[in-house]
Amino acid sequence: MRADANPEKTANPVSRTSAPFGGRAIVLVGLMGAGKTTVGRRLAQRLELPFVDADAEVEAAAGLTIPEIFEAHGEPAFRDGERKVIARLLDGGAQVLATGGGAFMDPDTRARIAQSGISVWLKADLDVLMRRVGKRPNRPLLESNDPRAVMEKLMHERNPVYAQADIALETGDGPHEDVVERLVTELEAYR
Repeated sequence: MRADANPEKTANPVSRTSAPFGGRAIVLVGLMGAGKTTVGRRLAQRLELPFVDADAEVEAAAGLTIPEIFEAHGEPAFRDGERKVIARLLDGGAQVLATGGGAFMDPDTRARIAQSGISVWLKADLDVLMRRVGKRPNRPLLESNDPRAVMEKLMHERNPVYAQADIALETGDGPHEDVVERLVTELEAYR
């Protein structure tokens, strides 16, 4: 018997987890460096869903990088554009959507995510976040003499809001594939 002869055996078990969500997006939220983009890409592949990075979509819509948007127009203009882009993306149905670290802070965005998606808070401790964000220089909020203090402040302000997510998952220092596996289990349990 060919391996593909029995669809029950060959079907991606995770694909079954996406169907009960009625076309809703899986929306990854959390601080910069938590792994939203990296985990999101792998999760989308595993779920056989499209992956969308909200930050990349904001940049495409603005024709500027996020640091350029912050510099030219300020954070409020960036947040307004981010809100509009995420609203548009959520109309796209089933997908894995990685949001920027501040997106979930917006009450309108949180409400839209609750209506059209399943929110997943990817969280990590301060040391892990600082190691990860140090690898990418395009973090406008961390352009400070003390980026660690800025990150601590963001954690203090944002973690209580992130805690409103449907699912919370510690990303830690382990392999991203392990995070994806644990997230798949959480999504199946959520279903």
